[in-house]
Amino acid sequence: MDKNGKIMLTAEDGSEEAFFVVEKAEIAGREYLLVTSQEQGGDDTEDVETALILRVNEQNAEKDMLVYDVVDDEKELLILSKYFEELVDDLDLSM
Repeated sequence: MDKNGKIMLTAEDGSEEAFFVVEKAEIAGREYLLVTSQEQGGDDTEDVETALILRVNEQNAEKDMLVYDVVDDEKELLILSKYFEELVDDLDLSM
């Protein structure tokens, strides 16, 4: 992660996309990141992609990367969205 909170995420097909970390939380020993496709404070919020991702392994020293997976369990998403909404002002993670 750079100083602006920018991280590069690589999809299973090898494509890369930049995201910005809005907030980080450790819950029940699991590390979650709230990421968005636009740096905070950007003007165009209509097409902003937001995701909750979960760290699924320890850092791979050989490849110098962490592996995250998108949280897609509806119950887990509901709980996490409420938690992150409390942490971040002016955040609405309506599903």
